[in-house]
Amino acid sequence: MFPSALREYEAVPPASGIDVRRFPWIRPLVDDYANNFANVSALFAGDPTSREAWEGAITRAQQHTRRRAEVASLIAAQQARRDAPPEARAAGETLGQVETVAVLTGQQAGVFGGPAYTLFKAITAIQLARRTTAEHGVTAVPIFWVDGEDHDWDEVRTTTVLDAELQPRTVALEPVEGTGQLPIAALTLTDGVDATLAELEASLVRTDFTDWTMSALRAAWRPGEGMSTAFARWLETLLGPLGLVVFESADPSAKPLVADLFARELQFPGTTAALAVSAGDAMMQAGHQPQVVPQPENLSLFKLDGARRPIRRDGDQFVIGDAVHARSGLAAEAVEHPERFSPNVLLRPIVQDAIFPTVCYVAGPGELAYFAQLRGIYEHFGVPMPLIYPRAGATLIDAATGRFLAKYDVPIEALQPQDESALNRLLQSLLPKDVEQALAEAEESVRRTMARVTDVMPQVDPTLAGASKTTLGRMEHDLRALQGKVVQAAKKRDETLRRQFAHAQRQMFPLGHPQERTLGVAFFMNRYGPALVDRLLEELPLDLGKHWVMML
Repeated sequence: MFPSALREYEAVPPASGIDVRRFPWIRPLVDDYANNFANVSALFAGDPTSREAWEGAITRAQQHTRRRAEVASLIAAQQARRDAPPEARAAGETLGQVETVAVLTGQQAGVFGGPAYTLFKAITAIQLARRTTAEHGVTAVPIFWVDGEDHDWDEVRTTTVLDAELQPRTVALEPVEGTGQLPIAALTLTDGVDATLAELEASLVRTDFTDWTMSALRAAWRPGEGMSTAFARWLETLLGPLGLVVFESADPSAKPLVADLFARELQFPGTTAALAVSAGDAMMQAGHQPQVVPQPENLSLFKLDGARRPIRRDGDQFVIGDAVHARSGLAAEAVEHPERFSPNVLLRPIVQDAIFPTVCYVAGPGELAYFAQLRGIYEHFGVPMPLIYPRAGATLIDAATGRFLAKYDVPIEALQPQDESALNRLLQSLLPKDVEQALAEAEESVRRTMARVTDVMPQVDPTLAGASKTTLGRMEHDLRALQGKVVQAAKKRDETLRRQFAHAQRQMFPLGHPQERTLGVAFFMNRYGPALVDRLLEELPLDLGKHWVMML
């Protein structure tokens, strides 16, 4: 049974940092960004570890012309609809002031809060905003951009938790009208969400925080509510009291603020794609693969007309589905009705930083690669590019797993393969020295003896040399089989160690994937309660190039 409360802070060891280069899934770009920034500096707006770079980003964000009063009003209207906490509303009001800057992050509106890294991104943004205020004397507001304009239903409809046996349980929302075509923000939850919430509750281990967690989830994810708003309300419940401003990016009221960007994309079709391709070439010269290779005829805009449709250039015209549009007509429509358009992955960062005075964006590993292709695009649209700060990454473990890792010095990446190869190596290392030595000596003796036999065989019959090698192979095979039987006997002898290994493996790599990418925010809130947020805010380090293992 999981513990129902966090331990006293002083009784828990600090987070343990692991060099991310040990993880096979980490891109070389992440390594360069953290450890050799000079190799990729031409792709970004500045080194996020440099005080001078922060000062420059603050100045650019403050000097760029924005419709700050309208932004503050828009934020206030969204917060009022969601009944946001007073701390979040107060932070939103400061965005109307000319000196205020923002530390921004974002994520798709995943069901019940999405994977745990969503929480880590928000915590990183809050920490950096507070650090910016303390070190640079400016008001810095953390903002979470809720991306609700993608239409990939499968990306947002599921969440995974661990049951009492640490077995993963995935629950999913049933499709609603418009799934797969409409932006996620345009989808409305039906009565089916109640069944999904009941399934989630049944899958969770009951703790002191289950009632609180489920009550907060049901208050956000309710029939008749929009997917994007439900996500925003849940995030606001968790982090609004810390001053996090949650922004629903699909709000039609926000589109007039960036109508000129939409029009410019239509007036200069192909430019954004060409700039991204050029940056991708520069990435390859630096030894990195580009994240996206856009087709020159595709624009970085979608048209919203009952579905989210890509816009393609065909000569001097645009094609949307089966319809053909004049270039000037569509550009005029973007100015008059910007709510009918939606940016793609290349234009979305430009849009967010045209609205907000962003000094820094907190990015995941994939997003970092996207931003590496955007510097020229920011310049094309006349929007200052912010610094990029990789989000903090963490694996949260219980005391039993912590003791297991410390006692046997097991590298956590060895636990990812969903087999017992690491356990076998551990058991072999723990075999009595006499047994291990005897097996090694037997193997060496067989090789030495058979080598001598092979050498003398030609004196009798040269063709027997091959037979002696085959015999050696069979003997080595038999010795390895014997060694395997010894390991299996050790497994049976030490079932406790085997259970400890399985416990750690299931907790840290559910379904064979990193915990933070697999288990949902809801799982951790049920397990540790709202105190987890304060704990992460106080103790989750932001050192670049590190992944943190935290024992709770």
